[in-house]
Amino acid sequence: MTTIGVLHFTCPPIVGGVESLMALHSRLLLERGYRVRALAGRGDRFHREVPLELIPALDSKYPPLLAVNQELRDGVVGPRFRALADELVERLRAAFGGLDVCIVHNALSLHFNLPLTDALWRLAAEGGPRLVAWCHDLAWTNPLYIPLMREREPWSLLRTRLPGASYVVVSEDRREDLRRLWGTGADAITVIPAGVDPAAKLRLRGATVQLAEHLGLVGAWPFMLLPARITKRKNVEYAIRVTRALRDRGLRPLLLVTGPPGPHNVRSVDYVDELQAERRALDVGAEVRFLYEERRPDGRPWRATDAMMDDLYQLADLLLFPSTQEGFGIPLLEAGLVRLPVFCSDIPPFREIAGDAAHVFSLEDPPARVAERIARFLRTDQTARLRRHVLDTYTWDRVFRERIEPLLTASQPERSSPSAGVGPTPEPASGGPTPAPRRRRRVSER
Repeated sequence: MTTIGVLHFTCPPIVGGVESLMALHSRLLLERGYRVRALAGRGDRFHREVPLELIPALDSKYPPLLAVNQELRDGVVGPRFRALADELVERLRAAFGGLDVCIVHNALSLHFNLPLTDALWRLAAEGGPRLVAWCHDLAWTNPLYIPLMREREPWSLLRTRLPGASYVVVSEDRREDLRRLWGTGADAITVIPAGVDPAAKLRLRGATVQLAEHLGLVGAWPFMLLPARITKRKNVEYAIRVTRALRDRGLRPLLLVTGPPGPHNVRSVDYVDELQAERRALDVGAEVRFLYEERRPDGRPWRATDAMMDDLYQLADLLLFPSTQEGFGIPLLEAGLVRLPVFCSDIPPFREIAGDAAHVFSLEDPPARVAERIARFLRTDQTARLRRHVLDTYTWDRVFRERIEPLLTASQPERSSPSAGVGPTPEPASGGPTPAPRRRRRVSER
């Protein structure tokens, strides 16, 4: 089993973007069968399955480091720097034992702990786990930090590619910044953006998450909600035909009818049979789902509880409500409250509720015409387009599957063949990478 280390100056419960990312990455790795170990200077154990090794010298606010940083501000790289870097080499050499890969957040691109930067370069020359330099920010391109930089080590290490390490940035813009610093092609730099967990962000309940995975609701485009019992006046067959017409236009529609057959009218059973026949005739068994038919993995039926319905309104792309008659229309109120676009039949109660704020259609309109209106809305509405783009590109599951895991399982980048006893590393005119020595000298030895 592969063991991944995650290293940063601090970890949760310290509040920060990188700290949150450490916890999230750890969870994703654990869910996919990796072992994870955390290394930080300050914080606490943030997951029961992630052992934490606290190394105080990693902390950007470690008191001896603050004294070193004061000297560095004056351009002095002296004995205190050497002692702290040596301490980190010894502690990290032991901590790296058993790691296959170590994700290092910001320590190879920001100046907050330059003894740590120096120690990582020295350890990389010894071998050990492959380092993944996760660069959220770059000291050499940030206007706030550039005045603090100097054209020699250890500052120059932050603008030089560490041989054998994999580099990650969070955007194409950051990749271009790093490419300019190195003066080499950007193909050596992997872009891995931040992501979002729809279930967590929308506060979906566990049962809804299971249903969404079972039906593929997140991947549907559009996911159309029809929250009604299955009775003739709900005109479900019209919604089925709209769904087929959307598929014919190249979309990935999914219609979910959440209610069971009506309990009072004996003809409801006949109507269900008609709908089943319509679904078969149009070959939309995968796209038209009746919740009362669906079963959990253990065979139990799903129940459309109030909590689940609240969640489905959050997940849906639109409400499709083609009733031929209604006394009122509560689903329109619920959809309006959560900003869910409404496509509904043009009947008096719906006009009374929504006025011109809903997308209404005549029951005489061919379903294909309604499908075209829905497709046009999805193509042109900026909110709908952004939502789809986020779900298609930036969910953490997708980011991990398509970007993080391939990086972690890739072969070790080729290390340069260093020569021993190299003195101070000059900054190449091209800004390109400088080979590391076999036993890299401490900065203070130069």
